[in-house]
Amino acid sequence: MTDTTTVMVTGATGYVAGWVVKGLLEAGHTVHAPVRDPGRQDKLAPLQALADAAPGSIRFFQADLLDEGSYDEAAQGCTVIYHTASPFSLDYKDAQSELVDPALKGTRNVLGTANRTDTVTRVVVTSSCAAIYGDNADMQDMPGQIMTEAVWNTLSSLEHNPYQYSKTVAERAAWELAEAQDRWSLVVVNPSLVLGPAIHPQQVTSESFDLIKQFGDGTLKMGVPHLGLCCIDVRDLAQAHLAAGFAEQANGRNIISTTDTTMMGIADALRPKYGDSHPLPKSHAPKWLVWLVGPLQGLSRKFVSRNVGYELRADSSKAQRELGLQGRPLQETVEDMFGQMLEAGRI
Repeated sequence: MTDTTTVMVTGATGYVAGWVVKGLLEAGHTVHAPVRDPGRQDKLAPLQALADAAPGSIRFFQADLLDEGSYDEAAQGCTVIYHTASPFSLDYKDAQSELVDPALKGTRNVLGTANRTDTVTRVVVTSSCAAIYGDNADMQDMPGQIMTEAVWNTLSSLEHNPYQYSKTVAERAAWELAEAQDRWSLVVVNPSLVLGPAIHPQQVTSESFDLIKQFGDGTLKMGVPHLGLCCIDVRDLAQAHLAAGFAEQANGRNIISTTDTTMMGIADALRPKYGDSHPLPKSHAPKWLVWLVGPLQGLSRKFVSRNVGYELRADSSKAQRELGLQGRPLQETVEDMFGQMLEAGRI
C-alpha cells in the first residue's frame, strides 16, 4: 500500500464497496463517498462506524449516476477513483432505463469527473465477468474453453441478458475514455459471482443474497439446475480492488475469480454445517423441467438452453500475479455468508 491519500468511492453503500471502503480506511486513507442522500444517517451509519474504528476518515457528498458533473466536488483532491456503483438486478421492467443507462451514463459521468480533476492519477472500474461472457455456452467458443481478459461478450443484448450487456457497454466506454487521455491510468476489475458476508447485512441488496437465501428457505429443496458458476469471496475481491488502486504494476482488465463450481457445489459447501437444519438441495433438477418451469421463475427458455448443463471456468492468473489475488475456500465463504444471513433474519 502506498502513502495515505484521498480516494473517491462511488456506490460506497454497496455490497462490494463496503469492504473496499473498510480496507481503505484501515490503511489510513481519506475516503470521499458520494451518495444520493448524505442526510440518510441510518444508511450511512455502518460506513461511519468503520471510519470511527480505523485510522482513516470518511466524508459524504451528494451525487447521482445520471446527474452529469455531480461527482466533481467529491473528487476534489483525490488521487484514486473507485467506480463501483452500477445496478445489478434481475427484477426490472425496462432494461434500458434501469440497467443500461445507469451503467453506461454513470461510467461516462464518473470518468468525465476524472478528466476534470487534476489530482487523479488512477481510476479503478468495477466491471464484471459478464463483460467477458453472457451465457455459459459461450465458453465453447473461447480458446481453451476458459475465460480470459482477452475475450469480450459480443452476444448479449437488450433483449437477451441485458445485465451482461450493460456491463459490456459500460466497460467498453471506460476504455474509450481512458484511451482518449494520458493523465490517469485505468484498471478494470472483472469479478465473477460475488459471495460472502456483508459489512451491513440488514441493508445490503444483492442478487447474491437472494440466491443464498433460496438454499436455506426450501425454494431449491427439490433440486437445483446443473449450472456452472465461478465465484469470488467479497473480502478477497476487496483486497484485489485495493491492489488495483495502488499497485504500480496493476493494469488492464483483471478477472477476479478463485472458485469454479456449480449450484450443487454451493449446496455441498453448506451441507457440513447446515445440512441437518436447513432443506438444502440434494439432487439436480432435470434440464427439461428447468426449461418448462423456468419462465415462472424469471428464467427465459433461451437462458435455460444456453446455461443449464454447461460448466464455467475462469483464468485469474493475471490477477494472482499482478494484484496478489488469493482466494479462501468456498466452504468458508458460504458458511460465513449463510451464518450472517441467519443472524440477521434474512433466511
